[in-house]
Amino acid sequence: MSRPGYPAAAAVFAIGMAGTTLPTPLYGLYREELGFSELMVTVVFAVYALGVIATLLLAGNVSDETGRRPVLLAALGFSAASALCFLFEGGLPALFAGRLLSGFAAGLLSGAATVTVMELAPPGRAAGAGLAATAANMGGLGCGPLLAGLLAEYAPWPLRLPFVVHLALIAAAAVLTWLLPETVTSSGRRLRLRPQGLAVPPQVRGVFAPSALAAFAGFSLLGLFTAVAPAFVADTLDVHNLALAGLVVFSVFLASTAGQALMGRVGERRALPGGCFVLVAGLVLVAASLLLASLPLLVAGALCGGLGQGLAFRGAVTAISAAAPPEHRAATVSAFFVIAYLGISLPVVGVGALTLGIGLRNAGLTFAGCVLALALGVGLHLVRRPPARRPPARRRPARRRPARRRPARRPPARG
Repeated sequence: MSRPGYPAAAAVFAIGMAGTTLPTPLYGLYREELGFSELMVTVVFAVYALGVIATLLLAGNVSDETGRRPVLLAALGFSAASALCFLFEGGLPALFAGRLLSGFAAGLLSGAATVTVMELAPPGRAAGAGLAATAANMGGLGCGPLLAGLLAEYAPWPLRLPFVVHLALIAAAAVLTWLLPETVTSSGRRLRLRPQGLAVPPQVRGVFAPSALAAFAGFSLLGLFTAVAPAFVADTLDVHNLALAGLVVFSVFLASTAGQALMGRVGERRALPGGCFVLVAGLVLVAASLLLASLPLLVAGALCGGLGQGLAFRGAVTAISAAAPPEHRAATVSAFFVIAYLGISLPVVGVGALTLGIGLRNAGLTFAGCVLALALGVGLHLVRRPPARRPPARRRPARRRPARRRPARRPPARG
């Protein structure tokens, strides 16, 4: 019996990540049911990022010791527990618990599932597997709001049915995971979770700082659309179709996937600054959509901003991976992801706090202006000082053995 390959692992990855954004179009319904503010919506959303960061710091490399399959199954278990919290929610504590468990699932999946997809690729298919992992990650994040929005708008039980469907998908993903071949031999040692800390070698800091700031700006845009875009659509644009709100969120992740896929054509050195400038254009369109109350402009901003985020993100990961020495590469990339996930949470909570004083539209405009300034500054810095390519390792010259001295010939003895 042949075991499933990397497309099956990518499907497991997508199903797990879809659960992390499934509640996005439903936050407005929870607000009506439980009576909390937009600030509380953003705080509930940000708890997810705390779960991701904690998992990356404590268990980012746990699959290297225990194997890929147990970690994937644990991630699906956290995802199922999160869905149950939302399915039987009894107030804000259940929502907080569900988002935290969802963060644990995403933190485990982002490392273990990506590596599993790459390791299961047959020879000569590494590029296809890399694209599959990228599409599964961002595509799964985008499919969550789309699925929930469609079910909430056109099917019964809007706050229950999306999570029932996702639980069924998780069950199918668990079966697929069980059938996947294991690519790591367990060490057999007792697993100990220890904080890994944030380590950035001195020789990488010149590349790390602008790359991390670009990722912070791009993930801020993703956080805005994932947490607050449905409220923009309903309150500012006066569009109350949940399926349409889910489609708007889906579009930003779809564009991010396309941006990451385009890096091969754009080139590594141009991807990071170019992505920043495309992100700036997307933020301008988002701000214009809020000023003019235009849904088409908001969708255009999602597509343009997502494209720039994906291009800059993959360029940043490539630049950091190339600059970091092999013995510090994993720790450096983990530090990069921690800063990226801070970007998906802290600015969004700031938007929620601003809504209490200046309203949702003005809070969105303030957010767009701040992130636009950050992305523009990073892009201009990278144009003037592009990331230096890591010089190839110098080969040590082979040592020359000293030439043997031939013994001097003695003159023949005279008789």
